[in-house]
Amino acid sequence: MSIKKIGVASRCDRPEVLGMVRKILDGFSQKVEILVSTATADVLGIPGVPVEDMRARGVELLISVGGDGTVLRNIAKMKDPLPVLGINMGTLGFLVDVEPEDAIEAIEEVLYGFSYIERMRVDVYLNGEILDTATNEVAIMSAKPAKIIQFEVSVDGCPLDEMRADGVVFATPTGSTAYAMSAGGPIINPRVNAIVVVPVAPFKLSSRPWVIPSDSEFTVRLIASKEAVVAIDGQKSYRIRPEDMVKLKKSKFPARFVKVSDTCFYERVQRKLS
Repeated sequence: MSIKKIGVASRCDRPEVLGMVRKILDGFSQKVEILVSTATADVLGIPGVPVEDMRARGVELLISVGGDGTVLRNIAKMKDPLPVLGINMGTLGFLVDVEPEDAIEAIEEVLYGFSYIERMRVDVYLNGEILDTATNEVAIMSAKPAKIIQFEVSVDGCPLDEMRADGVVFATPTGSTAYAMSAGGPIINPRVNAIVVVPVAPFKLSSRPWVIPSDSEFTVRLIASKEAVVAIDGQKSYRIRPEDMVKLKKSKFPARFVKVSDTCFYERVQRKLS
C-alpha cells in the first residue's frame, strides 16, 4: 500500500451510512491506519479525531460517506482541504463519484495511489473579517421570505449592477450545477476559472447572469434598510445589515476531489441532471 493513513467522516444519523463506515473499518483497518471523525466515532463508540485536525495527524485522504452536503461540510472544516473521495449515500450525488456497491473496490484501488482534481473555492469576508470559504456558492438573500432586497454588486471596484431581487448567487464552476443553475445561470466547466453571478428573481429585465474571471474581487452593499442573509454552501448563514460590506475573492486553498472515473464532465452532467 502506498497510502499509510486515511480519514473517514460521515453523515452519522442514518443506519445505512454507519453500516458503510463499519464496512470500511472492517475491510481496511489491517491494511492502513484509519482516523474517524469525532461525530461518527461518538456514534460508533470509538475514539475520534476532528476533521480539521486530520491533515496535521498525517491523513493523506478523506473518505466522505454521505451525499453532497456531507462533502461540503467536511471540506468546510479544513482550511487546506485534503483530497476527498465521496461515497454516495445521498440522492443526486454530484460531488460523490462512488456508489455504495462499488465503495470497497474503489477504496482498494485508491490506497495504491490516486490523482485528484483541484476546484477553486471562494473566501467570504464581512466588514474585513473572514466568515468562511465556499466550495459551491455564496447566496445573499432577503432575511424575510417573499421580500425583495436592493443591493449593489461591484467587481474590482467597478459597479456591475444595482439590483432589486430576492437575492443573488455567486457560484464557482463546481457550484454552477447547483443553486445557480436552478436560478437560471449557465453551467461552467470546472476547467474555466470563473465566478458566475446570478440574480434570483430580479425585478428588472436588464439584470442577467454574468461570468466573471475568478481572480476578481466582488463587493456587495445593501442599499435599502432591510436585513439580508449570507448563506455559504447552504450550510451556514449570517445576517447582514445595510451598513455591512460583504467581499468575495478566490481562496488560495482549493477543494480537492479524488479522481476515480474517466467520465467526462459533459457526460456526468447529462447523467446526473437528466
